Amino acid sequence: QVQLVESGGGLLQAGGSLRLSCAASGDTFSKYTMGWFRQAPGKEREFVACISRTGASAYLLDSVKGRFTISRDNAKNTAYLQMNSLRPEDTAVYYCAASIRTTYLPRADHLYDYWGQGTQVTVSS
Repeated sequence: QVQLVESGGGLLQAGGSLRLSCAASGDTFSKYTMGWFRQAPGKEREFVACISRTGASAYLLDSVKGRFTISRDNAKNTAYLQMNSLRPEDTAVYYCAASIRTTYLPRADHLYDYWGQGTQVTVSS
């Protein structure tokens, strides 16, 4: 019912920054918990961050804490992932996802109901 489109990926050197955006349409944005996941070649999809419906609460993967920030602007129907101090191990396809469930700050991908198409982030050394 909700469509998600990511943008902002790219190729950059270690230490650089990117801001990913996830634009939602087709449903009331504020009723969804929003999450970011990533998948590197040969690896399983991995939770990165999520943010509550109001934006008041968030949870991030330990390896990105202090470097990444998740946010949302409900007036613009958009979620963001600000990525600073990027490392080669951050290289992956990044996906945004929306959860209609009542689970608080879900980290499991099966608890998300809608997914974007993904955007590639490549970090070189």
